[in-house]
Amino acid sequence: MWALHEGLDFACVEREEASRRCQLRAQLSMHAKGGLHVTQCNRGDCHHNYGAEYRSRSEFLERWPESYSRHGCQYGYRPQAHGAARSRWYFIYAAARKDADLPALATIKNVQGVRLDVTHPDDIAAAVETVTKGGRGLYALVNNAGIGSASTLKETPPEEFASMMAVNVTGPYLMTKAFAPLIVAAKGRIINIGSISGLLSSANLGPYQMSRAAVETFTDVLARELASSGVHVSIVEPGSYNSDILKNAVRRAGMNADVADRSKLKEADEVVAATKAALFEPRPKRRYMVVPDGESAEITIRAQLEKLVQVNEGQPYTYNRAALIKMLDEALAGARPMQPLTEGRPPPTRH
Repeated sequence: MWALHEGLDFACVEREEASRRCQLRAQLSMHAKGGLHVTQCNRGDCHHNYGAEYRSRSEFLERWPESYSRHGCQYGYRPQAHGAARSRWYFIYAAARKDADLPALATIKNVQGVRLDVTHPDDIAAAVETVTKGGRGLYALVNNAGIGSASTLKETPPEEFASMMAVNVTGPYLMTKAFAPLIVAAKGRIINIGSISGLLSSANLGPYQMSRAAVETFTDVLARELASSGVHVSIVEPGSYNSDILKNAVRRAGMNADVADRSKLKEADEVVAATKAALFEPRPKRRYMVVPDGESAEITIRAQLEKLVQVNEGQPYTYNRAALIKMLDEALAGARPMQPLTEGRPPPTRH
């Protein structure tokens, strides 16, 4: 998450400008109409003009974010995500479970590493204290911590199942509950990193898919709870991209990690882009499904349609085809248009 300093005198932000950075001291002055004005950079060796008018303080805060927190950074999509964040104007609190990962985070400008295990309430409380004492406020929380599973429901040991639920479900709940006051105060955003696995059912991924399905419901309920507070809640639902999540799962199971090698899959740049959109868009979507190919998108969408049919069929209030199509048209009326295809990605299959 990210938040700008609340002082009206000035705000220091960082901007990536072409191949160089410049430090911008944004002088703020209140207009008679209640707007804000941001003047040009006043650093001696920088002459970029950042003059801009803002209708309100809330518009300024939305367009010039500064403080952002992300947990679950030792695995997954961290390099791209941190690079994306640093290219704008954040101060990032990046959490890692292992002490060994903190020195690397400390070398990144505008990033403060925080040791955090989302299954330990004491760690979470300490992280809240760190962010609060930082005095920057907190605009967004990205719940990224997660572990995978490489076994079926009947084969998964109870302790492995409990561990997965603790990290993938209880962790985001505890983190969100702890940081909610800061997010509400900033009218900020909460982004849960889920998976299309939360929308699908496979014979060999039961425990993992159960945990991701729980995050789907968590996101929807949280969005309703916080809507009146001005907080937006979204979920990013990646498909299969290059990450270590399965490698770590098979290693915990005592299996050869090579069987879970995902290094030949696409890099997760599209996942990072979706997370940025959830953080920055003026009207963020509830769901950002991000898949590497049209086939994955079709499988996921068809699975949702199959559930709709199953829920609707053979009950006293079953809707016929015409009524369902009318409902679909009404729902699609508020949906966004199709996005341009990523280069090299085939269009969805049409039947």
